[in-house]
Amino acid sequence: MPAWLIALDRHLPVRYLTMLSFCALAVAGAVTWVVWGQGLWAMALGVAGFGLGLRDMAQSKRAVLRNYPVIGHMRYLLEFIRPEIRQYFIESDHEAAPFSREQRSMVYQRAKGEPDKRPFGTQVDVHREGYEWINHSLAPTTLDSHDFRITIGGACAQPYSASVFNISAMSFGALSANAIRSLNAGAKKGGFMHDTGEGSISQHHRAPGGDLVWEIGSGYFGCRDPQGHFSEEAFVRNANEPQVKLIEVKLSQGAKPGHGGVLPGPKVTPEIAEARGVQVGEDCVSPAAHTAFSTPLELIEFMTRLRRLSNGKPVGFKFCVGHPWEWFALCKAMLETGQTPDFIVVDGAEGGTGAAPVEFADHIGAPLQEGLLLVHNTLVGLGLRDRIRLGASGKIVSAFDIARAMALGADWCNSARGFMFALGCIQAQHCHTGACPTGVATQDPMRQRALVVSDKTERVYRFHDNTLHALKELVQAAGLKHPGELSARHIVRRIGNDEVRLLQDQFDFLQPGELLAAIRGETPWSHEVYRRYWPLARANSFQPLRDDGGEPPVAQTGGAVSAKLGLAESLS
Repeated sequence: MPAWLIALDRHLPVRYLTMLSFCALAVAGAVTWVVWGQGLWAMALGVAGFGLGLRDMAQSKRAVLRNYPVIGHMRYLLEFIRPEIRQYFIESDHEAAPFSREQRSMVYQRAKGEPDKRPFGTQVDVHREGYEWINHSLAPTTLDSHDFRITIGGACAQPYSASVFNISAMSFGALSANAIRSLNAGAKKGGFMHDTGEGSISQHHRAPGGDLVWEIGSGYFGCRDPQGHFSEEAFVRNANEPQVKLIEVKLSQGAKPGHGGVLPGPKVTPEIAEARGVQVGEDCVSPAAHTAFSTPLELIEFMTRLRRLSNGKPVGFKFCVGHPWEWFALCKAMLETGQTPDFIVVDGAEGGTGAAPVEFADHIGAPLQEGLLLVHNTLVGLGLRDRIRLGASGKIVSAFDIARAMALGADWCNSARGFMFALGCIQAQHCHTGACPTGVATQDPMRQRALVVSDKTERVYRFHDNTLHALKELVQAAGLKHPGELSARHIVRRIGNDEVRLLQDQFDFLQPGELLAAIRGETPWSHEVYRRYWPLARANSFQPLRDDGGEPPVAQTGGAVSAKLGLAESLS
């Protein structure tokens, strides 16, 4: 800075020049208005700017504005538009925050029916650690259809034939009415299922008539009594609607596992109140824990009850894996009663369309890979895997994402944010403010009016259809006939500059009945997590036993997640 400017700044701080310039403009405008009858606009602008500067200096909440009146507002403006500036001009095509531009562009192109091909070779660094690919076959197959399906609840009175790619849980209230209608209409046209989220079944789910997975959370929305407890009568009314194909009990979600939620009263509109069975204008509370059951055995009994009340529709639960002994306790309850859920959805901690505390979003819950491997391996080792279908959700948007999850044990995959992109979401990350720029995650009538249902229905349908077409091409290239045939031996991961491994060699996979043999003492425990935590689990409580058989005052500490098996190992 020149010496004269430094000297001036000592006597008249330069940071005040903007405010003083407005003052000068006001004076000049006043003079020209008095003399020539013009310049009123200049005087008004100058007075407004100078007044804003005085206000900034007088306020006590923002130090920047007290020191930099008027011009300091530029800092807050730039901070406000920083995500957009970064997204459009700075970040690379492969920088995920949380989804990369390349991922979003792929969804947009498939949803619009535009070409999704890439010229001039891959832009991915194929030599970076963690890079993965599918081994292809020299004898590729030719498949007639990409409508891949699996049966859920084969032993039930009303089994369901599901697509391997479906819409994950997003509630009406979190999403707009037009978004829900578009998703469900797209699901109906494409023949896939739409999870309601714990906000229950609204008129916007019902109107298009698409297949529904009714998610029941701890607030029991749609099946609650006035005190917020589970109501059989209310459940039967919704569960027996032909549109409802599956009943899903939500134990936890990837976005904020172990955390409840509150929809403030002012946001509880008549439509939301009608869907959830609550009063208009009153706080809508989702407790952190359920009241209909408190032990693994009670959960199994509750699911059996729901299956009976729904006249034999498949019933399962969704959770994000946490303490391993709690999952093992659920397995012990299954073994003890002989009853199993028809399906389990494993939600990865990287998932989540809703807002969550930063600590929960970043540091609570197991990622999908580790959670899915733990659940799949345990069920295989206990001889229960054939009775239970596994769904997987957590940052799944591409055909490779689906293939990889199925290779690690999933029977089908769900996507939430992928279908939000199909609706037009631009990842502005204003979902929790009500100011969604595309009308997807808002209840503002004017904002959601921008989302035209007829157009977005087609986009939802095309995204699903084109993604499954891409999955078909991957399956054909691998020489297979169904994505369910994919396994960890088909996918390779680079683990160093000069070393790659099949996923079946990177991770440990249990053999059928292997855990049962270890429990009977016939073979050693196959992994430390089972040796350490299986004896602590019990079917009648989620709390672990001490090593000496006593009950601890609080739950024992958990463990870190293993890169080998997706299992927790002791930190001690």
